[in-house]
Amino acid sequence: MSLHRILCWRLRGAACALLAAAGSLACLPSSAAGQKCTAGNWPLWESWASRYVQDDGRVLESSMKQNHSTSEGQAYGMLFALIGNDPARFEHLWTWTVANMLGSDPATRLPGWLWGQGKDGQWQLQDANSASDADLWIAYALLEASRLWQRPDYRKDALRLLATIKAKLVVDLPGLGMMVLPGAEGFVQRNVLWTLNPSYLPLPLLRRLAKEEPAGPWKQVADNTVRMIQDSSPKGYAADWVGYRMTGSQTGQFVVAPGKGEIGSYDAIRVYLWAGMTPARDPGFAPLLAALDGMGQATASTGVPPEKVQVSSGVLEGSAPFGFSAALVPYFVAKGDLRLAEQLQRRARENIDAAFAPGSQRAEALYYNVMLSLFGLGWTEKRYQFRDDGTLKLSWERSCARTVPR
Repeated sequence: MSLHRILCWRLRGAACALLAAAGSLACLPSSAAGQKCTAGNWPLWESWASRYVQDDGRVLESSMKQNHSTSEGQAYGMLFALIGNDPARFEHLWTWTVANMLGSDPATRLPGWLWGQGKDGQWQLQDANSASDADLWIAYALLEASRLWQRPDYRKDALRLLATIKAKLVVDLPGLGMMVLPGAEGFVQRNVLWTLNPSYLPLPLLRRLAKEEPAGPWKQVADNTVRMIQDSSPKGYAADWVGYRMTGSQTGQFVVAPGKGEIGSYDAIRVYLWAGMTPARDPGFAPLLAALDGMGQATASTGVPPEKVQVSSGVLEGSAPFGFSAALVPYFVAKGDLRLAEQLQRRARENIDAAFAPGSQRAEALYYNVMLSLFGLGWTEKRYQFRDDGTLKLSWERSCARTVPR
């Protein structure tokens, strides 16, 4: 699908009609023909999954450590299996995660973030601390799988997981309010300084949780996420990590993350990705794009996003791998810069084709580049979109009898 049509789809209505009349865009029909109700309609996901998702549901290569897997890899795999309408693979991914990362106890535990073969030769959890982005994406994927595939057991699992997240990861910060910690351990210093990760909290995901639990903390977490990004991005660049320091019993401020520095790079690239995919009518959409304008200017000047940036000074370093380009396609579509969006899309596709070409050598960090590409290019191809309430709008929904009407 062309980026012009994607932009027109976002604008809709009268704005789209005006652009079409001016000859600048061709409006996307309000209802496109659905794809067949089968798996295998997403070549990039199928290429990746056939190589790196075991039959038992374990995602390989999601860790830089050999023979290790991460809860992030499992979470992303579940989401992409849902987008690709592959319930069997989704079930295998979740079943393996429960057995190996949740200790077969999804009612009271969070998934340990790192599993694999230890120095002692044993295959087991290597770090039982959770990663809240994976926890949240798993809950999200379960909720949407329940809705789309009529699996009430998935919703039950999601609600149990959310209850544990609220009990172990949601904190009430002085002067801010509800926020989600990156993990249960290691992110709080003496109850006066907290370490946060902006990329762990996509607004559409939080909107979906708020739809499911209107009395929960999720709307406030979403509002505070926007504030965090605004207050910690003085030059228009997101940081990988952000600190929040208590300054009084009812006050606090965002600061440089203790022990992390003020680099924006491999975590922060997802902040631009989530912002670009946020529905335009979301109250956080415009403030986020305004707060993150530095990345737009930097990428426009060279045609390639920087690999790293010093958030306070705006000093740039290096050229980013192709996954960064894929992640920024929705961001530039949202900003209306279709020329640059198309340029970044071509760069990502060329590198993906080379990576999966017969006989090619696997590139370093292929996992993360492909995950970012699945998010960015899958959205651009309109395989999925987020509705205003955070639910997924999927390309295969209209032709699948099992889909639950909204």
